[in-house]
Amino acid sequence: MALQGPVCGTSSIAHAPASSSDTNTRGSPSRGSQSSIGPVSIRADNERSDVSPETLERAEALSANSVEALPVGGLAKQLERGEPLRIKLGIDPTAPDIHLGHTVVLNKLRQFQDDGHQVVLIIGDYTARVGDPTGRSEQRPMLDPEAIDRNAKTFQEQAFKILDPEKTEVRFNSEWLRMEPEELLGLLAKATIAQLLERDDFQKRMSAEEPISALELLYPLLQGYDSVAVRSDVELGGTDQKFNLLFGRSIQSAYDCPLQTVMTMPILPGVDGVRRMSKSTGNYIGVTDPPDEMFGKVMSVPDETAPDYWRLLLGLEPPQDPPNVAKRALGRALVERFHDAEAAAAAEEHFDRVFVRHEAPEEIEEFVMDGDPVHLPAALADAFGISRSEARRVLGQGGVKLEGEVLPAEPLDYPAEDLADRVLQLGKRRFKRFRLAL
Repeated sequence: MALQGPVCGTSSIAHAPASSSDTNTRGSPSRGSQSSIGPVSIRADNERSDVSPETLERAEALSANSVEALPVGGLAKQLERGEPLRIKLGIDPTAPDIHLGHTVVLNKLRQFQDDGHQVVLIIGDYTARVGDPTGRSEQRPMLDPEAIDRNAKTFQEQAFKILDPEKTEVRFNSEWLRMEPEELLGLLAKATIAQLLERDDFQKRMSAEEPISALELLYPLLQGYDSVAVRSDVELGGTDQKFNLLFGRSIQSAYDCPLQTVMTMPILPGVDGVRRMSKSTGNYIGVTDPPDEMFGKVMSVPDETAPDYWRLLLGLEPPQDPPNVAKRALGRALVERFHDAEAAAAAEEHFDRVFVRHEAPEEIEEFVMDGDPVHLPAALADAFGISRSEARRVLGQGGVKLEGEVLPAEPLDYPAEDLADRVLQLGKRRFKRFRLAL
């Protein structure tokens, strides 16, 4: 479905029209904004009379658990038109799997679907080659095109655990971003360097005299053009994406397009309760994690963080139970959602066996070693599905045990017979019995 010809109008206006409801909103918010969970006001005093009470109630329900919906009152006015809205989410497939942090926004998309709207899921196969500078102190490395394609396929499969595929329009932004030079120059002319440098990440890097590549400056323009190409009415993203989302309104204005409403969602804390959930820090719960692992990770979430998981992942208020009891219920609910009820019950029994009664798991999968000696980081990577760098990191942190004894960071090579028919444990919850190849 490649776009042909000009999109919207042909204006060269570089700034979206400002109003009292969306001034002073540029730049990424502080990381503390991830805790701002609760109802969002979508009623602008000067717009209350423009929409019906029923529409206001509907807009408030769709904005529940978001941090901001800008401009204030914009969503209600869009809903009052009585037409299905086009709800955009752009994802750069920079990693093969998604974790529960991603599902916060996906859950909101599903809510819009259930309300009768069209979700447009943009796979940023082109922008992934540029690299989003959000939250970065240096330029992201460029990814291999084949890796991007593999990640994109996996992401769609996992996203459809939440989204209704029949109500999801999947687009790849290489459709419209592989521009002729004249088109690209036209896009570049629609923004100023001053606008692009307003973002908080760039301000910090300039203050620290760290380089900013011209490629990174291009990213917000490309993401903004996505909103033009798919005629976005509403764009969703995390609070760290606020600059990019609002910049999309500027690009829409430059092309004489109707301006989208932007909705920012809280950032889910990782299982450490401190940093945002991320695979790079290892504090994540993957949507395809085995049931035992998923339940165990939920049980490690700090008590004060667990209520956020209830609200953002399940849309429920946490039960008024002791923290340990409430987290067990949370673990069962999440495992049941991504697996089934039988898996949830078995995962809780596994947790009790290993961490309450301190017994070995009833069933331990086998891993057949290849070669002698065995290079442990490579074997751990193959056995547990992690990278070799992560394996070395866990080894260095004392997170690998052989028959219950912590292995040192060195040596990294072991005779195969020293590992044969023995159980290696990675972290607190993962076990494999190593076997010699026949």
